[in-house]
Amino acid sequence: MTRAVDEALTNIIRHAYDGRADRPIEMYFRSVQRQDDGGVAQGLEVLLCDHGPEIEPEKMCGRALDDVKPGGLGLHFIQQSMDIVEYKRAEETNCLRLVKYVRATKKEANS
Repeated sequence: MTRAVDEALTNIIRHAYDGRADRPIEMYFRSVQRQDDGGVAQGLEVLLCDHGPEIEPEKMCGRALDDVKPGGLGLHFIQQSMDIVEYKRAEETNCLRLVKYVRATKKEANS
C-alpha cells in the first residue's frame, strides 16, 4: 500500500503538475469495512486530490511489463497492490481513491 500511494503521489507531481513539487495535494484517510463471504474485511481508504489539468483515464496505461527498463511501472504497482482504484474529476479537482482491505479471520468477524 505504501508503494501504491508513493507511486500515485509521484505521478501527480510528474504528470499533473509538470514536476513542480510545490503544488498542493490533498490527502484524506479513513477506515472502511465491507462484508464478504469470509466475514468482515477492514480496510483503509486513501483519497489523493490535486488541481492539475483533467486526466483522460483511458490514456492512463503503464508500459508493457516485458519492456525491461527503469520507470513506467507505477500504474502496475498501484493496480496490483490495491483492491479498489478509482479516478474521478469533480469541478477543478482530480481525485484518486485507493482502498486496501485486510481479511478478518472468522474468529475476529464473529467477536
